[in-house]
Amino acid sequence: MSEVTVHLEQHMDQDMGCCSHEEGERKGHYSDRSNSSLADRLNRIEGQIRGIKSMIEKDIYYNDVLNQIASVQASLNSVEKLFLNCSLMEENLLAGDKSE
Repeated sequence: MSEVTVHLEQHMDQDMGCCSHEEGERKGHYSDRSNSSLADRLNRIEGQIRGIKSMIEKDIYYNDVLNQIASVQASLNSVEKLFLNCSLMEENLLAGDKSE
């Protein structure tokens, strides 16, 4: 588990008022820009994974497949960091609104 994941889990365990609690469901308050950026990156990763599946079906050399897998892992780590940063920024903005 990465340090970012551990930090995110610890952060999520604390109810800091950043999430709404409607009918037992927790929802974040993320900006359209954050959602769009995350969705774009995840769409690219989805395409990379489809490419890996295709490479395996075509019996592409294992080193080439492993390189693509490493690329997907790096992309997911990048999304994780971006998500954490967006979450913290949104939370700070909401906390600032509440203090005024």
